[in-house]
Amino acid sequence: MDTVQKTGHPKGLYLLFFTEMWERFSYYGMRAILILYLTKKLIEGGLGMDEQNATLLYGYFTGLVYFTPLIGGWLADKFLGKRLAITIGGITMMIGQFVLFGMNNTTGLYIGLALLILGNGFFKPNISTLVGGLYADGDDRRDSAFSIFYMGINLGALLAPFIIGYFTDNLFATTNADGSVAYGYRYGFLAAGVGMFLGQVVFNVFAKKYLGNLGLKPVKTTGIEDKAATEGQSINPVTGQPLTKPEEGQRITVIFILFLFAVFFWAGFEQAGSSLSLYTDKFINRTVFGFEIPTSWFQSVNPIFIVTLAPLFAIFWSSKLGRKLSTPVKMGVGMIILGLGFWFMLGAVAERNANGDIADIANKAGIMWLIMTYLLHTIGELCLSPVGLSVVTKLSPPKLASILMAVWMLSSSIANFIGGFLASIVETLGAGQVFTYISGFVIVCGVLLLLLSKFISKMMHGVK
Repeated sequence: MDTVQKTGHPKGLYLLFFTEMWERFSYYGMRAILILYLTKKLIEGGLGMDEQNATLLYGYFTGLVYFTPLIGGWLADKFLGKRLAITIGGITMMIGQFVLFGMNNTTGLYIGLALLILGNGFFKPNISTLVGGLYADGDDRRDSAFSIFYMGINLGALLAPFIIGYFTDNLFATTNADGSVAYGYRYGFLAAGVGMFLGQVVFNVFAKKYLGNLGLKPVKTTGIEDKAATEGQSINPVTGQPLTKPEEGQRITVIFILFLFAVFFWAGFEQAGSSLSLYTDKFINRTVFGFEIPTSWFQSVNPIFIVTLAPLFAIFWSSKLGRKLSTPVKMGVGMIILGLGFWFMLGAVAERNANGDIADIANKAGIMWLIMTYLLHTIGELCLSPVGLSVVTKLSPPKLASILMAVWMLSSSIANFIGGFLASIVETLGAGQVFTYISGFVIVCGVLLLLLSKFISKMMHGVK
């Protein structure tokens, strides 16, 4: 591999792109229908849970999905190597989806979700770390590479709700004797499992050719085989000198500081799969030109914006102006934009209030409120998520690369627990109040991060 080229990107990046695309197809396809599968009546193809318990279970599941990478990252760093861990994780998640397909009851639900949680722990931190391992310390292409990689994540997330939503709401849906619809959710899980299978085939067939020895063994490097890296030391990309232990400690501290802010970002962002999905299903006018858009399809709105905007962000981060912006500044701006996105949902709530009884499900808000919310949330996400993945690979000591990537992903775990709780109290407090609280808090956090950006940057020792 030519990992030191200064123009373009290594071919291994695109292999990881497609591997992650199919894994995200599997995960987001399942996520698009999970809350609906939990809450729809048994006769409608669901499990008949009440909304409060379903949203809490959703939060626990998505939270644990991002907790187990701590275990998978540690095992990959110490024993397995990143590539074997990715294969173990992929196969485990594929089996989990097939269990959800084959066992349409509470027992099958918990077994399937447990396998998905376990498999993601092996898969998620290690594939992201491999992306970072393709680039040397100080290589300006890394932020751009993670924006491209992020397109793979969201291309899978874009395709999945359309395909799986079509399977569940159209192709495999049937009409009951009483006229109600029995949705084909089990076939949605089957399609998600097939997607995971395709991702593993692509990865294992082409990994040797395009990744070489990267990630094969639990070595202490992140992919660049120089003396300092082999000894497990980090390098200051400005001076070219190895960092001292206190300087490495400060870099790790920065990861935890940014981790804390990311928790609050994702707690707001992850409302897309729970409270926003339920709100959309009940209170958004989904009929366009006489066609009622399946609720699950709205999970593709964010990925559509990602795939459209990510190339622009990749170009901007590589530009002269983009290189001047530090990671804390990018992330702070992203948090503020996320908070502003909830203002459009407040517009939807206000429209329904103006139209009459807000308890009446026939009282619908316009679809553009939701679309604009997703647009701003996407812009915020592009300022924070791929940049965060990139900076963790830059700040982490080589011997702790996967475990610290897992720590970063733990922010999503904690956030999903919080997000599940927030979604569960929407019925009690009302959507307007919950969206207001989330918006205000996230904006305050973003402003605080901007104020701390210079202080944090000094602790990063040459990393921007």
